[in-house]
Amino acid sequence: MSILKNIVDGLHGSKIEGLARTFTRLGWSGFWLQLLLGSIPVVLMFYVFVFSGSLSGPRNGLPIVEFLSTANLLVLLFTIVWFYRYVGLGKRIADPQTRPSESAVIATVWTGLVASSLGILFAMLVMLLDVAQLLFYFLSAPQAGIPTLQTTTVGTTASWVSAVDLLSLMALLLTLAAEVITLVLGLWLMFRTSQCAGEFPESV
Repeated sequence: MSILKNIVDGLHGSKIEGLARTFTRLGWSGFWLQLLLGSIPVVLMFYVFVFSGSLSGPRNGLPIVEFLSTANLLVLLFTIVWFYRYVGLGKRIADPQTRPSESAVIATVWTGLVASSLGILFAMLVMLLDVAQLLFYFLSAPQAGIPTLQTTTVGTTASWVSAVDLLSLMALLLTLAAEVITLVLGLWLMFRTSQCAGEFPESV
């Protein structure tokens, strides 16, 4: 009986240790992937600023787009920090002395999932509004196309499509990709945690 008990305890230990390694690996993976995808738009904006001297395009954007873009950036920063927290959570799970309860681990993963879902929602709304506004400009222009260079006289409002508009869409696509990746990784962490149900210490 004691031998059987040791085998069962060893299997439980390997399963919970595997969960700890999963949190550590996916925590680092999500952290660096988000940092990489989030830094590319910053590098592109720096490039545009060096060669054009401005980060604002001639087309006037909607105020709600600026608000949602800011919210999307804040969510991305939050998920980057949250995945770094997964690394520490994996170390705590591996240590029986500091191992959190199952409800605490699930609550932590749920927070990351909700944040990633909000980031995806904000990015999709901004892209929808931005592309709709660009479509309006293209449809209101002569169907032969919009010139890449356009000059305006004094007193007229500039409202043509520029490279900054494409840069904005590229940044949104990269941010959306980062949030989708974090959502997938978070769902996998939730699945792995559910496989170790009953092996966590009881919550006080």
